[in-house]
Amino acid sequence: MQAYALTDVGKYRSMNQDYIYASTVPVGSLDNLFMVADGMGGHQAGDYASRFAVENLVGYFGIKTPEKDVHGILRDGIRQMNRELYYRASHDPELSGMGSTLVAATIKGNVLYVANIGDSRLYLLRRELEQVTRDHSYVEELVARGKMKRGSRSYLEHKNIITRAVGTAETVETDLFALKLKPGDQILMCSDGLSNMVDEFEIEYIIRSEGSLKCKVEDLVKAANRGGGKDNISVILIEPQIREVSL
Repeated sequence: MQAYALTDVGKYRSMNQDYIYASTVPVGSLDNLFMVADGMGGHQAGDYASRFAVENLVGYFGIKTPEKDVHGILRDGIRQMNRELYYRASHDPELSGMGSTLVAATIKGNVLYVANIGDSRLYLLRRELEQVTRDHSYVEELVARGKMKRGSRSYLEHKNIITRAVGTAETVETDLFALKLKPGDQILMCSDGLSNMVDEFEIEYIIRSEGSLKCKVEDLVKAANRGGGKDNISVILIEPQIREVSL
């Protein structure tokens, strides 16, 4: 397995409220661990929220829990972290209203396990680039109900309004996914600083290009800045290097 991760403040923000983590070696009972969090909140609250979410999850996941399956580990860790983050937001006026998106992934054998809250994304590149996670956003909920067209003017105007985040309520619902990987698969995780600035055709073109993972990730960040760089940009690119598919 190979992976490369990079975060960038972008062209307009004075602070990077994204926080990322990438480990190709075991973290507790998980064989590897990758996370992207995009914080929100005034002053330094968004920065605090994303850092708190990732660092506390790394600490939680670092405790071995062999009695739990992978989804159980992810779900319980996020549940505990969310309660603690919400408590801090509720008791510190400077942190009031803070929260963060979160997309977390780990690979066990030939299975990719994903947890998602908010609009940070995980894509799988196989025959084509496919978004695995579902955005928890105002516009995507309307699209799902047939009340808005994806890519319309209204969609573009309201696409940054998220409907689910960690730390904004005492409990939070986590979307969980499990996918069987195949040889040649590549995995992209990113904040909306990439997905809002670069269309999926260009993202796929860059990932398929020749060069190292490092070069591809750097090129994705450069493309986001060329596209406007209006937000912080975070990218993790993973090559699981599955050698054979087994049942």
